[in-house]
Amino acid sequence: MSFNKVILVGNVGKDPEIRRFENNIKASFSLATSETYTPKGGDKVTQTEWHNIVAWRRLAELSENYIKKGSQILIEGKLRYRSYDDRDGNKKYIVEVEADVIQLLGRKPDSQSQPGQGYQNSSGSYAPPSQPAPNTGDSANEDLSARDSADDLPF
Repeated sequence: MSFNKVILVGNVGKDPEIRRFENNIKASFSLATSETYTPKGGDKVTQTEWHNIVAWRRLAELSENYIKKGSQILIEGKLRYRSYDDRDGNKKYIVEVEADVIQLLGRKPDSQSQPGQGYQNSSGSYAPPSQPAPNTGDSANEDLSARDSADDLPF
C-alpha cells in the first residue's frame, strides 16, 4: 500500500495566480508555514517553509474569489513532482502540493458567506460539509474542498 497525503496550515504568500485553459482553470499560490522553537540557552527562532500550491477546476475558481495574500488556510492534498528544461538546457525540478481540500481559517470578511460552507470540486455544485463546522466565535471555517463522497478516511 502507498499513500501520498499532505496537510498544511499556513498563511498565503501572494494572491492566487489564475490561468484559464480551453476546458480547465488553474490557481497557483504560495503558502508559508512557520515553526518556532528555542534552542538550549538561545533566543527564540522562527523557521518558515514556503510551499507551492496548485488548485484545479472549481477549487481554482473558489481560490480566485476567496483566497487573498495573508489569508490563513488549511490545505489537504498530494505532493506532485515535475521537471522541465530551462532556456539554457538545465533541468529544473518543481515540487507542488495539488490541493484536494482548501479550508479558510481565521476571521471572515463581511462579504463572505457563512462559516462551514462546503464545495465539491467535481461537479462544481454546492454540497454541505460532511460535519458541521465547530462554533469558534469570530473565526470562519469555510471548506472549499474537492472531496469525493467515496473518500471517507478517518483523518
